[in-house]
Amino acid sequence: MANARSEFRCLLGPKTIHRSSFDVHQTLLDFIRLEARLTGTKEGCAEGDCGACTVLVGRLHDGVLQYEPLNACIVPLASVDSTHILTVEHLADPEPHPVQQAMAHEHGSQCGFCTPGIVMSLAGLHDACAKGQAAADTDTINDVLAGNLCRCTGYGPIISAAKSACTQPAPQVFLSLQT
Repeated sequence: MANARSEFRCLLGPKTIHRSSFDVHQTLLDFIRLEARLTGTKEGCAEGDCGACTVLVGRLHDGVLQYEPLNACIVPLASVDSTHILTVEHLADPEPHPVQQAMAHEHGSQCGFCTPGIVMSLAGLHDACAKGQAAADTDTINDVLAGNLCRCTGYGPIISAAKSACTQPAPQVFLSLQT
């Protein structure tokens, strides 16, 4: 196979993934939806503009695993080799994540198409707040949501949900790997 790479490994939620070969043109979104069959992550624009496909990718930085939101529709699968990938399906384990609870309580979703991406962006903020790396003020929340487009709800209830969620303790969904 001319467009194959020899190896790929990651953690997808709690599951170890190992591929001995894969198509170098495959996106993270296609891998998540078509191979892993996790369909909560949506394809909206396929250009990285709407944020419906947002997932969290954890990488080691200075010996600490840090998560960042990425638009899975434009991320080559090869670029997330040796990472921890979280999708919206991984947050409710077994109870809804504080962001999911706050979004429901604050009525932060109407049609719901953008909701998984927004929840993932806010879950990244929640994790950073829990680690003391960020504050859940309006400017920070606006920055976090800059990559997420919501046409139905408006951002008022979503911002309220973010502020509310970040007062809650962190669940154990994120790895706390340190070297």
